[in-house]
Amino acid sequence: MVSESEPLVEVRNITKNFGNIQALNDVDLTLREGEILGLLGDNGSGKSTFVKVLVGIHDPNEGEVFIRGEPVDIGGPKDARRHGIATVYQDLAVVDEMSVAENMFLGRMPRKSVAGPVSIIDYDQMQERAEKILRERLNIHLDPTTKVESLSGGERQAVAIARALVTDPDILIMDEPTSALSADSTERVQELIRSLRANGISVLMISHDLNEVFDLTDRITVLNNGDLVGTIDTDDVVEDDVLGMMMGSMPTEQAQSA
Repeated sequence: MVSESEPLVEVRNITKNFGNIQALNDVDLTLREGEILGLLGDNGSGKSTFVKVLVGIHDPNEGEVFIRGEPVDIGGPKDARRHGIATVYQDLAVVDEMSVAENMFLGRMPRKSVAGPVSIIDYDQMQERAEKILRERLNIHLDPTTKVESLSGGERQAVAIARALVTDPDILIMDEPTSALSADSTERVQELIRSLRANGISVLMISHDLNEVFDLTDRITVLNNGDLVGTIDTDDVVEDDVLGMMMGSMPTEQAQSA
């Protein structure tokens, strides 16, 4: 169980409207150092909107974000990365025709000078850095020159995770990390998520798979129709409690102690 230390990320009173539609209503969330926090809710509950606010894709109408106790203004994904936040989206957005290393460094490939101001991509450095991240951070032995189109679903997810690690984040947001994967690939990706926590990375994970949530998370935050239902320790509840929360009600014992 993660200790009650100062939150790594604290989101307070986030409200987001799209015209007359209120997508988020006064939502709070804390992510602690070295924990896996599940973010749950049915479709339309506000999960995706919340994540897009956290990474700067949407500006909130109200609310604040704090990282290590300091207020931050996240104006876009570059700001999010600067503050140590990386995201692995459900669609992965890997390019089949490119190599593992090229996918990992897509948009920020290292370059070397060849003639004054003229520079070219430094493939040797890129492959060396890619292999180091795969081997040392994820314990994966993938040839960085391999084309992504030849990889399994689990390996493709590993490449997407490795790409997020290129910026050396403290916080990793994962959207449905094992959806549509085989049982073997799912198990491997879950091992990767545990290794991220073991290496000090805090994970905010969106998932519809309650078995996965109970296997991986330390705590669970539930949204319903844009409202925060509550946050509970995973060890203190069963699946029926969480399903009830997803419909808008806290478990009786939790409600009494909240």
